[in-house]
Amino acid sequence: MWCVAELNQEYVEKMEDVLATYEKPYNPAEPVVCLDEKPVVLHADLRLPTPAAPGRIAKRDNEYKRCGSTANVFCAVEPKAGRHFTLPTPDRSAPEFAQAVDTIVSCYPLAQTIHVVMDNLNIHGRKSLTDHFGKASGDALWKRLTVHYTPKHGSWLNQAEIEISLFSRQCLGRRRIPNLAILRREAHAWNLKVNRIRVKIDWQFTRRKARVKFGHKRNLLRRSKT
Repeated sequence: MWCVAELNQEYVEKMEDVLATYEKPYNPAEPVVCLDEKPVVLHADLRLPTPAAPGRIAKRDNEYKRCGSTANVFCAVEPKAGRHFTLPTPDRSAPEFAQAVDTIVSCYPLAQTIHVVMDNLNIHGRKSLTDHFGKASGDALWKRLTVHYTPKHGSWLNQAEIEISLFSRQCLGRRRIPNLAILRREAHAWNLKVNRIRVKIDWQFTRRKARVKFGHKRNLLRRSKT
């Protein structure tokens, strides 16, 4: 369940922009990719779990060992194509974000532009790319993107939240993962599976539905254009 903030002009304009982007017909020349991050606490079992067997339920000891840090996973998805990018990193930093963007962009060499939907976290900007790759290369990489920022308190508009939920349930589950190497191995295996079967996201919330849902949205849009 999501709590929607007060609908001011900025919120409405950004929501309409994101929803309009989702409503575009699928176009390989202009893919729409949604991006977000998920922290993953690294911890290990002190005693091996007991697997399920006929007449016996699976068991796992509630005691565990913290493995010193929290890793990060950049979760990105092209919903209409069923293309997934699951990129574990040591942390959620500007250089890691820049590398993630470079990885995603490299997968679309023929795209005219890549529409990227993400929140306005401080690392989600051109500066992260220019600081990491240098001004010329960073600017060139940023120009490959058409960025659509979700409004503040509008994370529910980002389909990457659905991707994170899929990854959390289908890959991580309730298992304990002790280090980044294992996290990368498991994420890679899950990524291969969902890309092989092209798991898509069927987004149904449109601008029209939003206007009906929130009522006064049209008035805000009308005032913003005058």
